[in-house]
Amino acid sequence: MKPLIKIIALFSFIVLAPAVSADEAKIRKLLLQHMPSLKVDSIKVSEAPGLYEINIGGKILYSSADGRYLIQGHMIDVVSRKDLTEEKLATSRIKAIKDLGNDQSIIFKDENSKHQVTIFTDIDCGYCRKLHAEMDQYLAEGISIQYLFYPRAGKGSGSYDKAVTVWCSENRNEALTLAKQGKNLDSINCENPIDRHVNLGIQFEARGTPMIVTEKGKIYPGYVPAKKLAQALQADN
Repeated sequence: MKPLIKIIALFSFIVLAPAVSADEAKIRKLLLQHMPSLKVDSIKVSEAPGLYEINIGGKILYSSADGRYLIQGHMIDVVSRKDLTEEKLATSRIKAIKDLGNDQSIIFKDENSKHQVTIFTDIDCGYCRKLHAEMDQYLAEGISIQYLFYPRAGKGSGSYDKAVTVWCSENRNEALTLAKQGKNLDSINCENPIDRHVNLGIQFEARGTPMIVTEKGKIYPGYVPAKKLAQALQADN
């Protein structure tokens, strides 16, 4: 490479390379020093002057410019009346579900589907069973349902073991329906994504089941009837 071309290439790299602010570096260094277990995905200037937005495993915190003080909560723009934090969390949820992949979930789909929601479910949860019993109503409203397991009693519980059995069944959709009807299935074990489902639910701060996550990343905690959910999804478009 000729000297002049080298200089131009170096200049281009300097101009185009993403700048890391002194404050960002200071925050990262302090977090690494005092909270080494935190996996910081990104640090950037927030909408509020003097505060930095920190993304940690899909969760958002805010930091003072020196990195000493962390703030946990939602940032609201009172002028536009927007929850700025929720908008970013929604984006993170969409990405996390997409990264998981459809082959790591159980999907009930209609060929005329207009929407697909992701539902964290517990086989032994009463309202989860009610929702599943009304599957035909959701499909009729053009709503496909992607199930992820969230056994609230935790790993090793009966609900957890049932989720594993359903996943390891030859026909997962049929097995899930039978399990939600209270039918006893012969226990089966195999490699499964149940722990990934649970970790994702924790990341999304699931406090119960069913928990519905829309295509836009919005969360509806609890059971929502088919027609009401269809109206909400239509309004979000």
